[in-house]
Amino acid sequence: MTTTQVTAQRRFSFLRIAMALQTLTILLQAVSAGLLLTASYGETLHSAGARVMYGASMLYVLAAVLAWKPGGGSVTPVWQACGFLALASVQVVLGIAHVPSVHLPLGVLMFGLSLLVLARR
Repeated sequence: MTTTQVTAQRRFSFLRIAMALQTLTILLQAVSAGLLLTASYGETLHSAGARVMYGASMLYVLAAVLAWKPGGGSVTPVWQACGFLALASVQVVLGIAHVPSVHLPLGVLMFGLSLLVLARR
């Protein structure tokens, strides 16, 4: 393997790790949403998880850009990552505004899309 192939493979691995982390944090948000309804510490956990999920979405954008620009990969993961970051931003706004009728279905959609993207990579 050449140095370029090894570097590209590492960037691809970083992208998969970032995608997996994002998917996991979205799943954990669903769990903490359930705790929000049943436990006194649920709100704190869900709020902290929202910050972690948002950070994971930003990390996914960074990983996608690094896999694309210097690695010479496809631009598609960059668009997907930016889309997830936009959805995460909408989720945060809806959560703060207490609009569960849109917040919950959007969270389910985000998890499904994130899982789909992860499975296809």
